[in-house]
Amino acid sequence: MSEAVNQSGASGVYNCRWRDLARLAAGWRGLLARSLLARPLWAGPLLAHAWPASCLVCGSDGGPSAQASGGLAGLCPACAPALPWNRHACRHCALPLPASAAGTVCGRCLRRPPPLDACHAAFVYRFPLDRLLPRAKFHDDLAAGRGLGEWMAAAFAPVLACGRPDALVPVPLHRERLRRRGYDQALELARPLAAGLGLPLDDGLLRRVRATGPQSRLDAAGRRRNLRAAFAVDAARACPRHVVLVDDVMTTGATLHAAARALRRAGVARVDAWVCARVP
Repeated sequence: MSEAVNQSGASGVYNCRWRDLARLAAGWRGLLARSLLARPLWAGPLLAHAWPASCLVCGSDGGPSAQASGGLAGLCPACAPALPWNRHACRHCALPLPASAAGTVCGRCLRRPPPLDACHAAFVYRFPLDRLLPRAKFHDDLAAGRGLGEWMAAAFAPVLACGRPDALVPVPLHRERLRRRGYDQALELARPLAAGLGLPLDDGLLRRVRATGPQSRLDAAGRRRNLRAAFAVDAARACPRHVVLVDDVMTTGATLHAAARALRRAGVARVDAWVCARVP
């Protein structure tokens, strides 16, 4: 009996060690990917010559360029037209609408106004975004994340005519999930977005103070309950007046709404949201 117990105990120790090693490996993968993406500008031509770029959607070689694909780097000319831009949407929740209703407010937002002053989504969540975003979020593909962030900058540049925000604030992960994943996908989108638009990036203003379960398994009411008291703002920080939250995908808006309420409680006067893709 004691031998069996010892074997079981040893197995448990080994399992714990393997889990720790897996988490460490995930962190190193994220660090390596970020170091490759954060290369100096002069290194771009050298890397392109030694390691030709491929299209983020179809994977074809040939070094897709911004000039060849209508101003969007990382895409071949054949795939660029397939991007599902969200050109006509509710101005409060970015829900795709008919062209005749573009810029209006959808029925749901009229009945229950969200805590966001404005919400914009670069794309509708369908092919190829339903392939690219999971790669960036779950599979360490930070090249896809960088490309998506650059495309978001192209989509949101016209929005700046309505006023430039004081800071872009990525929706943060809880520290436990960040430790497991090794990187924060919203931050990886926000970096090229901020650089492309010349906007300040503040990834320390908002914190996720409570670990929450996966939102994808919950209905709308469950998502709202799951995110109660999940976010907080550092009390020692001076809050910007106008903040734009940045996230990858918007489904019901529960995450963005919870984050927006935390910012408003801290004294932020205007909270907008810019997301990569909106689920219709």
